[in-house]
Amino acid sequence: MPEHNSNKPEQHTLTHMSKLGSNLFDSIDRRFSNPRTARRNRFILLIATALLLTFIVLPNQHFFFQEFKVGEIATSDIRATRDYLVEDHALTEQRRKEVSNNAPVIYNLNDRVPYYLTEKLQQTVAAIRSQQSKNPRTGSEEWRKLLSPVLDTELKDPEILAVTRIKDDQAFLDDAEKLLNDLYQHRIVLDGKSFQTDARRGIEIIDNSGHLVSDGNAASGYTEIGEARRMVAEWKFTGLGNPGDASRIAGIIARTLLPSLFYNREASEARSQAAMEAVRPVLFKVQKGEMIVRIGERISPEQAHKLRIIFHEDSTDHRIFTIAGCFAMILVLFYFPYRFAIKNIRKFNPSNKDILVLSLMIIGSFLVFRTALQITNNIGPVFPYIDTSNYFYLFPFAASAMIVRMLINSEVALVYCAILAPLLGIMFNNNMFVVIYALLGSIIGAHGMRQCADRSTIYAAGLKISVVNLAMGLAFQTFSNTLFSIQTLYVALFALVSGMISAGCVSGFIPILETLFRYTTDMKLLELANLNSPLLRDLMVRAPGTYHHSVVVGNLVEAAAEATNANPLLARVAAYYHDIGKASKPQYFIENQTGEENRHDKLSPSMSALILISHIKEGTELAREKHLGQPIIDIIRQHHGTGLIKFFYERARNQAETTGQTVEEKDFRYPGPKPQTREAGIVMLADCVEAASRTLVNPTPDRIQGMVQKIINNIFIDGQLDECELTLKNLHDIARSFNQILNGIFHHRIDYPEPVHKSGSGARKPAATEQKTAVDQLTPNNGGKISGDSAEQPPETPPDRNPPAKKGGGEDLKRLGMS
Repeated sequence: MPEHNSNKPEQHTLTHMSKLGSNLFDSIDRRFSNPRTARRNRFILLIATALLLTFIVLPNQHFFFQEFKVGEIATSDIRATRDYLVEDHALTEQRRKEVSNNAPVIYNLNDRVPYYLTEKLQQTVAAIRSQQSKNPRTGSEEWRKLLSPVLDTELKDPEILAVTRIKDDQAFLDDAEKLLNDLYQHRIVLDGKSFQTDARRGIEIIDNSGHLVSDGNAASGYTEIGEARRMVAEWKFTGLGNPGDASRIAGIIARTLLPSLFYNREASEARSQAAMEAVRPVLFKVQKGEMIVRIGERISPEQAHKLRIIFHEDSTDHRIFTIAGCFAMILVLFYFPYRFAIKNIRKFNPSNKDILVLSLMIIGSFLVFRTALQITNNIGPVFPYIDTSNYFYLFPFAASAMIVRMLINSEVALVYCAILAPLLGIMFNNNMFVVIYALLGSIIGAHGMRQCADRSTIYAAGLKISVVNLAMGLAFQTFSNTLFSIQTLYVALFALVSGMISAGCVSGFIPILETLFRYTTDMKLLELANLNSPLLRDLMVRAPGTYHHSVVVGNLVEAAAEATNANPLLARVAAYYHDIGKASKPQYFIENQTGEENRHDKLSPSMSALILISHIKEGTELAREKHLGQPIIDIIRQHHGTGLIKFFYERARNQAETTGQTVEEKDFRYPGPKPQTREAGIVMLADCVEAASRTLVNPTPDRIQGMVQKIINNIFIDGQLDECELTLKNLHDIARSFNQILNGIFHHRIDYPEPVHKSGSGARKPAATEQKTAVDQLTPNNGGKISGDSAEQPPETPPDRNPPAKKGGGEDLKRLGMS
């Protein structure tokens, strides 16, 4: 009782999961079965899966924004996930300042300054003459108001007097023009000290037209404006009214002097800025795997800068383009391998449920791998002697491909591997070694799961993966010229352990997945193959003849499946359940009739045919109710194909001839479909052969061989095998295996020296039953066609050639313990 009670929670959980899976996928089938919405729903599923994978697969571990401030405590170890070039801001700024300080200073050269001053003097002389002609008695104050704006300087009374007493205007102006031109042959600057300072940095002189003046004496051939004014103060002029006026007029000109070379602030700052921008940033390399900050450390300014660069290296626009590119690449990887497989791989035909499970499988796998990648990037301090780049050898890349192979088939698993490996390479920073390692390991693992009959097969596949992973790991180490290093030992250990981890993941997840998603795996088939299962026990009680027939058919199809490279486990289990529909009306099938009245004698042939045909529909519904799995349901529907129920067809035709009516042959054929797989075809052949073998009289090897060959030939001629994968060579192999099994069943034994029981007539005669055989029913008037249910057609009751022994056997009953 305690053991029984302890199993109840587990059984309740599995039942609840099965109900959830049933409700879920019934809803999914309804949504996808509608042609109008199926394409749309698949498209939505494709986009959603690709979008989720985009954010999982992106190689940048630090894609999302994260801020690290100086002085904060690091909550985890942070390593560089790839090589980074980090800018040294301090050194870069220092170099830019140096370049800015050493950038040449821009000066503008105005060679029109002497002409400008000469024009001022001409305007002054012209104004004096005009005023004198108008008012010869002009006072000093009036002269000051007139001349100060022209000369742009304040004039004193002696200076006004000296200017107004000029006698020869032209001579004066000629002297002044010549002296100014000579003076401005030297470039006059405002501040000589500043000019000398700028000259040490470098000076570029630009003329009025904006062209660079190439003059090597820019720093030496200059005169400060103060010195120039002292030089002007000593000038002598002709054409003056009083020789003493020369010094006063020279003082006026000195005050009006302007520099011809002056500092251009805007151009100098622009040149300095351009020089700073031309300086490239000073970078230093942060190598992949380098520890940036350890858990518990206070973040320093340098560490904060490195983290800021790593986490914010890409601009927003660049991240958007990265997302779009990764998303488009995932769509391409999903779509084109799928289209190629649909067009060129015959067994590649995943259902809607398969596509959904594949999407969930690949998303779940990459979530696990991303989590494992994060963990391995942060365990460096725990195992500092192991290179973090070698941890990927430990990842169970092959597990998901093994599960896909077990749930669906090898063709889908191969396409799954072709999609999985490139995406893993992208996630691992475009590592080609990861692509090769994941691809070959997954293919080997999927191949090892072929016809998985028990858990030992899973671990045998894991061992194969370990061997292949080890070979690839050593090859990669040799390729990287690191074979003779301590890291090779860790690579070999990780590669060997990886296969066993993959096998453990498969062993743990397969029961959950097959329960939740209602898949019929080989493990599930092993459970169904138990002859003590409730469904088979019910069949044994209600229809013992059908049960025994199914067991024998199971033996026949298992041997035939092994001979034709089909799935022997699936074929055997399907044979056990192919006639479970007969349990609802067992007495209408001849193998379950125990000598009582044949119920078909009171029915019309058409009604009898309907009852026989109904066991297909009832068996399908029962199998679906008990969740036997789609492969078994398909074989139940297909194991009679569209075969003719010949016995009742002939009876109906004979009755119709007497009444002048016609009988449609299609009314006496099973609804089909014809067998679509090798296993379904083998079950059909074994079903007919086993039923016919029960009618053989004296079943010698030759008679068995003739019967088997004739039945197979007629099923082939009837076209029942047109849609399955069985070849003529397969049919010969199947016939050979059937002969071996039937010869073992109907082997001869030697006679006992004494009769088993006493009777008045002496020894008991052999109990050979002379029933009309299924082979004898293949008459030419049926066109060589065979009934799909020959053993189920109730022949007329044959004469009893073994009458019961006379009374008086009471001693025998006592001796057998039956009295």
